[in-house]
Amino acid sequence: MPERVKILDAGIAGTLESSDITIQIEQNDRNGIELELKSTVENQFGSQIRKVILETLLELGVGAAIVRANDKGALDCTIRARVRTAVRRATHQNCFPWEVK
Repeated sequence: MPERVKILDAGIAGTLESSDITIQIEQNDRNGIELELKSTVENQFGSQIRKVILETLLELGVGAAIVRANDKGALDCTIRARVRTAVRRATHQNCFPWEVK
């Protein structure tokens, strides 16, 4: 199990374009994850979208957060990438070794 991370600020990732998802993550003073989902495909894929978001948060060690997701038909890989980016922004983990050594 990964080390618990603390959400410091709001973190946002994604766009409102077709086939994308916007993820906004904030501190939650209560324990646990509160997830609000709006999706153009919620009837068909809402449970899968929620599952991917929650699994990704668990993998990253996020135990308490308020998450707002606005989905426009994103694939699972896009959802994971957006959640990871929003968490990194919210935890100030924006340092990536982009240069090749």
